[in-house]
Amino acid sequence: MYKSVIKPLLFKLDAERAHHFVFDNLRRAARVPGVGALMRGLYDYQHPSLERTVFGLKFPNPVGLAAGFDKNAALTDELATLGFGFVEIGTVTPRPQPGNPQPRLFRLPQDGALVNRMGFNNDGAPVVAARLARRRNRQLIIGGNIGKNKDTPNAEAAADYLAAYDDLADVVDYFVVNVSSPNTPGLRELQEKKPLIDLLQQVQARNLARPVPRPLLLKIAPDLTDAQLDDIIEIAEETHLSGLVATNTTIGRGGLSTDAGHVAGLGAGGLSGRPLRERATEVIRYLHRRSAGGLPIIGAGGIHSAADAQEKLAAGASLVQLYTGFIYEGPGLVKRINRSLVQ
Repeated sequence: MYKSVIKPLLFKLDAERAHHFVFDNLRRAARVPGVGALMRGLYDYQHPSLERTVFGLKFPNPVGLAAGFDKNAALTDELATLGFGFVEIGTVTPRPQPGNPQPRLFRLPQDGALVNRMGFNNDGAPVVAARLARRRNRQLIIGGNIGKNKDTPNAEAAADYLAAYDDLADVVDYFVVNVSSPNTPGLRELQEKKPLIDLLQQVQARNLARPVPRPLLLKIAPDLTDAQLDDIIEIAEETHLSGLVATNTTIGRGGLSTDAGHVAGLGAGGLSGRPLRERATEVIRYLHRRSAGGLPIIGAGGIHSAADAQEKLAAGASLVQLYTGFIYEGPGLVKRINRSLVQ
């Protein structure tokens, strides 16, 4: 029903408008008595063999929703009914910001892809934290993806990450430090070895000072070289990270079926979806092999089918995340992946 009826209607709308339309209607539907139970019956798939304990957290299944979909933790209770094992909110910055000018989200249907340059549009960490504190479903594992505000110089970035961490520490189960989005000017410069070590050491020191530290992960770009990936492994070990999220969107545009002129006309932004699948898997496999399997990885990028998810897990991912595939394939994708893993 999603692919034959709902998706064609949504794809007639501007991509960002369609996103808000889905949010509004999921929220309205969830208020109707019995709808939540109906959605669980349709999409939730439970089996003991799906459970995973990763970086100290027990996940009911390994399929999560990636950051970027529910930036403001506005829909976590509703998303919990769709069968996800965990939901990562954000990217959240310490102060609210509107993000980049619209239009800033584009579909490439021929490629099963999206191009976005959202620019960390979010309500700010204090508002998001208050919203999470009010959520009804306390069983769903929540990850907090944090970043810096656009107008914060890189030299002062650590203060932003620490502020976002402090606001969210009591209401999320794990953290992801995002230095790999291509949509905040200069942000990816923080992936270089020295600034990244400095940043992570400060966040980790704050984290370890808490009575119950949260697992701390780093989200990386798919555009890193092997030498840079080797640096990431060293950095992860030196700063005692709990794991990595591989990968974010790519700035590359290779191998697309969509007309090159049309793609160029869309402008800058991160590409996600099917074109990213192979590279994301390569990065996961490389990191898993070079770390001798000692570094848990959340695999993301181009998961549009159960086979795609299995590919990421076979490459060494402990968990997987959906975003673009969720938009193109619908909520039934979560159940299909989990059922295939059991089978």
